[in-house]
Amino acid sequence: MRRLTLCALVMPVWLFSQNTISVKVHNVPSEDGKINVAVYDSDESFLKFDKVVKTGSAEAHEGVVALKLEDMPAGEYALAVFHDENDNDELDTNWLGIPTEKVAFSKGKMKTFGPPKYRECVFKVNSDYEINIEL
Repeated sequence: MRRLTLCALVMPVWLFSQNTISVKVHNVPSEDGKINVAVYDSDESFLKFDKVVKTGSAEAHEGVVALKLEDMPAGEYALAVFHDENDNDELDTNWLGIPTEKVAFSKGKMKTFGPPKYRECVFKVNSDYEINIEL
């Protein structure tokens, strides 16, 4: 009975544990603006601004910029990162819709005719997780 009580107390903490995703963005070209990160949890929501699970940002500086996304439940996620050089909180694009600011993704790479798919970028979080992204 004592063992059952202990399991009942510990199990909810384990089920709802929150994790931190530590993001290191490499090759930041300048100190202008900031680095923005968006977290997505499904193919349907990927790269849709109104379906972001969580966002984070850090001041840009040349080289590597690190930031943490805290309180993330265990699950599958994909990240989109961009260098908001003019600090207007938007991904600037040209008249064709092609980004004019540097963009990167967790695991996946930008393609000739558009961004990667969610499945190409996805990673699993079961505990604190660290990811390196090349901008």
